[in-house]
Amino acid sequence: MGCGEMDLAGRANKVDLPSISEARVAVVHEWLGPYSGSEDVVVEILRTFPGTDLFATVHDPDEMSGTPLEGVPVHTSFVQSLPGAKKRYRTYLPIMPLAVEQFDLRDYDLVISSSHAVAKGVLTRADQLHVSYVHTPMRYAWDLYLDYLEESGMSRGMKGVAARLALHYLRLWDHAASDRVDAFLANSRYVARRIGKAYRRPARVVYPPVDVKRYRADLPREAFYVAVSRMVPYKRMPMISEAFTRMEKPLVMIGGGPDLERVRRTAGPYVKVLGHQPDEVVADYLQRARAFVFAAEEDFGIAPIEAQAAGCPVIAFGKGGVLETVIPYPEPGATGLFFDEPTPEALISAVERFEELDGGLSPAACHRNAERFGRERFSREFEAALEELWGRFRRGENLE
Repeated sequence: MGCGEMDLAGRANKVDLPSISEARVAVVHEWLGPYSGSEDVVVEILRTFPGTDLFATVHDPDEMSGTPLEGVPVHTSFVQSLPGAKKRYRTYLPIMPLAVEQFDLRDYDLVISSSHAVAKGVLTRADQLHVSYVHTPMRYAWDLYLDYLEESGMSRGMKGVAARLALHYLRLWDHAASDRVDAFLANSRYVARRIGKAYRRPARVVYPPVDVKRYRADLPREAFYVAVSRMVPYKRMPMISEAFTRMEKPLVMIGGGPDLERVRRTAGPYVKVLGHQPDEVVADYLQRARAFVFAAEEDFGIAPIEAQAAGCPVIAFGKGGVLETVIPYPEPGATGLFFDEPTPEALISAVERFEELDGGLSPAACHRNAERFGRERFSREFEAALEELWGRFRRGENLE
């Protein structure tokens, strides 16, 4: 086979490409709506590879105001011009696969997709390296499929039939799109396992960046507990509220979302529900709280790391990313403990065990553990991973 032809494994033989420092790079992100952890990853990628062009199906400049992405030029898809797309972009999810396939990436040597839904489905040539950093496989199409139907009220009737057909199509497209990726990076070992399950592909783990330096861990701890999260069903914030109401222990709950009113209805006099708060208020509570309470099964979970950076021990539901980011008691350097079931009873038992430790989880240990996930570490590991993949791709080597 000649230079640039495909081998039987579907990967290009040696191609004539510049060094990675000279490569033309594009980053493709799903959509730029409310700024969150995935947007933080995009920011660090742009800092790691200066001069990179950014693509997204939808871009809401208002949501990027005051963030590191304010004023950054974004190439958008045709969805951007559809009615209400900037605020209700999720309603256009069924056509998002078509949207990402329309991006013109012909002028780039390296394409990096930042994907939790459709970004990895971009079309590239055999002489272009496509690396996908996966925050999660499309959860509502795969392992949370039935939960999504129930929570959205579409588990029955004609709406349910239509939703099932749409998600069936998304699963088929999502699996096919995974074959367009030359190499996967995952944000946790938990996500790497899910990539293996959904796509039958290996993934190298590079933990996402967390701004651990903005927290202090040396302030006096107070008697209250704190829970910070979006108020959506899988975060189980009403369950946390119920548990602390039953225990009559002080709890501060921060976050907005559809479950906010339900949380307020379950909250007793010991539970203070603040709703959405700015970052400085969140940091203040984390730096003073006795412990941070977390009940979601997250792919990675930035909030527990931010809590540890603030010297706050973590009491968490023991599934998902927290198993990689929290050191459970009684291991050396412990920073928290887990409960096994997402129920008020299991959480109550965990809080009782935590209080029996009587301060045995030190703020200093929590902060040291959080430092493993800092911004500089992400940039260093991500750049090293890309340089290795780029070198192997140029030499025509197997990337998996």
